Amino acid sequence: MVKLVFCIRRRPEMSPDEFRKYWRETHAPKVAGFAEGLRARRYVQSHTLDSVLNEALRGSRGAGPPYDGVTEVWWDSEAAMTEAMRGEGGVAAGRALLEDERRFIDLEASTLFLTEEHEIF
Repeated sequence: MVKLVFCIRRRPEMSPDEFRKYWRETHAPKVAGFAEGLRARRYVQSHTLDSVLNEALRGSRGAGPPYDGVTEVWWDSEAAMTEAMRGEGGVAAGRALLEDERRFIDLEASTLFLTEEHEIF
């Protein structure tokens, strides 16, 4: 399996609550609607908690500002992902999802990359 990890920062004009609501209630159903065409196996949103513990954790490592959340999307392989993205459904999905992401994600302050999991425990 290959996984896309998208570390997301919200657009500055959105409050954290507005961002989370839009991401979960508006964007997520759009992603789910494209899942078959994208040949995606799993889609997970992880929303950053408003917690003093987060500040303590970042401070203990000298880490920078937090992301507002992380999206993870799984495919069977890089080849399956590439094939799906090149297909008519994948191109349409990519275009529509990017258009929607621009409404709530600060794309320049976010990052994404492919990973391969190595479960330790």
